[in-house]
Amino acid sequence: MIRSIVSSAVAGLAGFAVTKAVLSSKLRRHEKVVRTNHAGNDVSLVEGPAVTAGLLAGSVLIEDPRQRAATLLATAVAGGLGGVDDFLESGDSKGLRGHLSALAHGEITTGAIKVTGIPLASLAAAAILRTGTRKHGVLGLGHQPEHDSWLSTAGDIIVTGGVIAGTANLFNLLDLRPGRALKAGLLTLAFTDHERRISWAPAAAIAGSSAAAWADDLDGEIMLGDTGANALGAAIGTVLSETASPKQRAAILAVLVGLTLLSEKVSFTSVIESTPGLREIDAFGREVV
Repeated sequence: MIRSIVSSAVAGLAGFAVTKAVLSSKLRRHEKVVRTNHAGNDVSLVEGPAVTAGLLAGSVLIEDPRQRAATLLATAVAGGLGGVDDFLESGDSKGLRGHLSALAHGEITTGAIKVTGIPLASLAAAAILRTGTRKHGVLGLGHQPEHDSWLSTAGDIIVTGGVIAGTANLFNLLDLRPGRALKAGLLTLAFTDHERRISWAPAAAIAGSSAAAWADDLDGEIMLGDTGANALGAAIGTVLSETASPKQRAAILAVLVGLTLLSEKVSFTSVIESTPGLREIDAFGREVV
């Protein structure tokens, strides 16, 4: 227990310190990372690399070796491919449907690379978590017993990979207003059933990185972009996939698929701004523009 408390505290401090260090660097105002936000103001995308670096630094402290490997893999690939789309963007396709449509027509865009690469990395991370005989999870159902069929294990890998990739995509969809994705991340962790060896350290890393970026993100000076939003979502998705039972993972995946499909038709911002409760949470800490 003491070891877990110490490693989690160090993970949180590492996430905070590394994120803050990157945010304070000269990279922050480099012309290649400055974009125009929804309000027409200059905003720096440095938050994405900063938060990704913080998440990775903190995740090194995860006690469980499989959870550590899966989290590092999913977070690094999601953040890296998000960075490719942020800083080397090609093509004008938007949204999941647009990227897949471009790919179907033989156009390989940075967005298409991201929407195929992140699911593949998520499946690889899921395979790390779901193969073998280790039994973890709050409900003792985090892994399939040795006698389970190959088909059952393969199905659980697909569902787990879907949760990780789907969460990465959802947080990217949420990163449209200052602080929104960070708030969603912290609220998700607050309502998650945690298990000491697998979720304390990554949750602390997420909290530490979010705290380091919080004030500037809410002020609209920096934003996660695809880099940070995908990395944050992948890290949270890995926590969710390992602290939930198989039925809970299936339910989470169904919700993620539903929200992704809904995003192609409905503006999340419009829904949030027209819904009491969500509107106040979204506006908390920042000036509504």
